[in-house]
Amino acid sequence: MATIHLKQVDNDYQFVTTDEAGKTMTMDIPVDQGGHGNGVRPMQALLSALGGCSGVDIVMILKKQKEIIDQFEMVINGERETGKEPALWQTIHLIFKLKGSMSKEKAEKACALSMDKYCSVAATLRAAGAAITWEVEIL
Repeated sequence: MATIHLKQVDNDYQFVTTDEAGKTMTMDIPVDQGGHGNGVRPMQALLSALGGCSGVDIVMILKKQKEIIDQFEMVINGERETGKEPALWQTIHLIFKLKGSMSKEKAEKACALSMDKYCSVAATLRAAGAAITWEVEIL
């Protein structure tokens, strides 16, 4: 079972989460919303989780294929619903940027396996109604 401990660290909206291994993340909201901007916004943390989840999958798949990854980056863009509370992620687009020995076809196959089969965060977001698209760039 995963366990996260969350603690408020100021008198406003800044929180620190700590997982069972002692790893921390600071969350806050922007100044214009009453926070101090001292951490990741919670909904952006969800996009970061998507990137981390798919990134682990992709690296694992390519390593199993004995591909060499010299550089791996992602750009993740999301649009939330407007005029609704809660405002869920409506569309999410990921750009996987890879450099190494792999062909574009192998990189695309690894990304497809992650996004369509293995990434639990992607599956969770899709179940909540998000449309997720992606593309691969070989650097």
